[in-house]
Amino acid sequence: MIQDKDFTIRLIRQLTQALEKLLLGKPEESLMQKELDFDSLMKDIFKINFDDIASKSKKEIIEIVKEREPKDHADYYEMLGNVFMFHYRLESKNDFADKARTFYELYLQTSGIFALPIINRINELKSVLS
Repeated sequence: MIQDKDFTIRLIRQLTQALEKLLLGKPEESLMQKELDFDSLMKDIFKINFDDIASKSKKEIIEIVKEREPKDHADYYEMLGNVFMFHYRLESKNDFADKARTFYELYLQTSGIFALPIINRINELKSVLS
């Protein structure tokens, strides 16, 4: 079971890093050659695909995260913020923007890290949502 949790956290961190590079407009060639398969990664991490996660309310997603180890919550929130931000930029759905903002804010609260790129994204999302 411990190996399964460690594997999931590694997946979350890999997805977070890949999305971070995409959001910053700096994808690596290898990343561009491979299609990011969000559905398989979401299934590996949450046991459901992205569309199912996206159809849930913020509160429901937060409850899913709270079922995980508390020390890992920040990783989940950062990854969810990046996933929803990426999809917001692709599809311009305000629901995705709202979820991205919420998960980024939860990431900052739970991690205690000052992350200027995340703060800038939150401000970008706030201007879109207001």
